[in-house]
Amino acid sequence: MTSLAPAMQAFFTERLISQRAASPNTIAGYKQAFLLLVPFASARCGKAPSQLSIDDLDAPVISAFLSHLESGRGNSPATRNNRLAAVHSMFAYIALHHPEHAATAQRVLAIPTKRTRRAIVTYLTADEADAVLAACDQGTWTGQRDHAMLALALQAGLRISEIAALTRQDVVLTTGAHVHTIGKGRKERRTPLVPAVKKVLKAWLTRHPGAPGDPLFPGTTGRRLSRDAIERRLALAVTAATEKCPSLAVKHVTMHALRHSAAMRLLEAGNDITVIALWLGHEQTSTTNIYLHADMAIKQKAIDKARPPAAKAGRYQPTDALLSFLESL
Repeated sequence: MTSLAPAMQAFFTERLISQRAASPNTIAGYKQAFLLLVPFASARCGKAPSQLSIDDLDAPVISAFLSHLESGRGNSPATRNNRLAAVHSMFAYIALHHPEHAATAQRVLAIPTKRTRRAIVTYLTADEADAVLAACDQGTWTGQRDHAMLALALQAGLRISEIAALTRQDVVLTTGAHVHTIGKGRKERRTPLVPAVKKVLKAWLTRHPGAPGDPLFPGTTGRRLSRDAIERRLALAVTAATEKCPSLAVKHVTMHALRHSAAMRLLEAGNDITVIALWLGHEQTSTTNIYLHADMAIKQKAIDKARPPAAKAGRYQPTDALLSFLESL
């Protein structure tokens, strides 16, 4: 066995788990990156995965892998950059603990991230959100669960990973009702609940009792819902709601779109962007600025307040024969 396998194992166990106490989501993302990279490098080099050396994962191989992600697997530039971040993290560790491979590590670390296009966020209007909630069949157990889950997501703006990780004890429905979450970067926050959502959650917990540590929104087996399962339940509700709210048909509605919807409701209510950043658990307010770009009402108010220039409309008239010729081309 070459030095790559023990180096990769040490990177996960020592660096990510022991030293950095990385979150399960971070470890899962890095694991997926190397589950894709190692077979690709193995096929390219003609070696078994356990026989690959650190130098086999040189800059040309990593670059070819990144191109394969976009052209072969159809990944977006953002996903490509996430995979590259995992590779960069491991080679930074290799450069420190295996100095004999420092040159290879430096060349890999020099591979740049790709610029990405930031699209305007997708969010639901109040009517669209009401239609999605009304589409949940509350005559069934799963419909009651989905209604409570989506109502909480729309009001609190939680990430899908936070929704999946919630337990019954994370919801406080007494005075000062709130939901307790541990989000990205292990940041802990408590998000207040409005009376309507508090009522929905109280009804859900009362109808379906359980232990404090049980999942708040379990599957039929009693275990936590996976991220894919949550997205599927949302997709079913959106499909049903589209019949009564056709505007949903042109929107790609995901759980993250519900998080965007919560942020837009706060912005439309006149809340400062720093308050919204705290609500969503953003590390920097620059992340929250995407909602300012999405809100056309704010832009329209800015136009209404601006005074138009007093210049009269006119057409440029060249005064020289040569300029006239060029203008006529």
